[in-house]
Amino acid sequence: MQNTLVFLHGWGMSKAVWQVCAEELSTHYDGDIQCLNLPGFGGADIPEGEYTLASVASILAEQIKPNSVLVAWSLGGLVALYLAQHFPEKVSKLVMLASTPYFVESVNWAGIKEHVLDDFKLQLSHDSAKTIERFLAIQAMGSEHAKEDIKQLRALLKQQPKANEMALSAGLDLLKSQDLRQTFSQLQQPIYGFFGRLDALVPKSACNKMALLNPNFEYEIVAKASHAPFISHRAEFISYLKSIL
Repeated sequence: MQNTLVFLHGWGMSKAVWQVCAEELSTHYDGDIQCLNLPGFGGADIPEGEYTLASVASILAEQIKPNSVLVAWSLGGLVALYLAQHFPEKVSKLVMLASTPYFVESVNWAGIKEHVLDDFKLQLSHDSAKTIERFLAIQAMGSEHAKEDIKQLRALLKQQPKANEMALSAGLDLLKSQDLRQTFSQLQQPIYGFFGRLDALVPKSACNKMALLNPNFEYEIVAKASHAPFISHRAEFISYLKSIL
């Protein structure tokens, strides 16, 4: 029996971003395909109490079948790593899609400059819709189909309710504060990665560092893709997933 394929989206987005990929994959894949909303996104309830990786993961773990293959984009990758560590029976394989165990630029680690995340947090408190729109532009920046990518993501995003303001703010805090490099280095499950060479949020040099942290990590970099390679280079992404599955 085929493992369930579980898709987790990134910050500001919803499970709707996977719609086209899921439809296309369903013709090739016999197992179940499950696209989940992170708590507070796409109309999903937010956790009671604090919004943390632990509270988010515990909500999702109840929805995920044992031995699932997790495909996690951006912020979703942090959640997936936490799930793989704390609910190992749920995760048989992990695919990090434009995602790293640590998102902030620091000594010997390429990432997002801290002030960029602070700026987003500040903007968010004034105008969440405008902040998400700006984030869409950054995600597509550098892609050869940037305008089309933004248009497609925007259209998919409209299919689900808007993200909860608290979840948006807490999500930025998670991107800034969570360093799961040690978790990543110790995971026993096979880990794969699919990245864009032109990604402004997850620099390609982080991939080499991830491979040094965990020798089981295998990855592919798409030359003309940015932060949403499953949108801009869907055929390559689906081909890569099929090779893993």
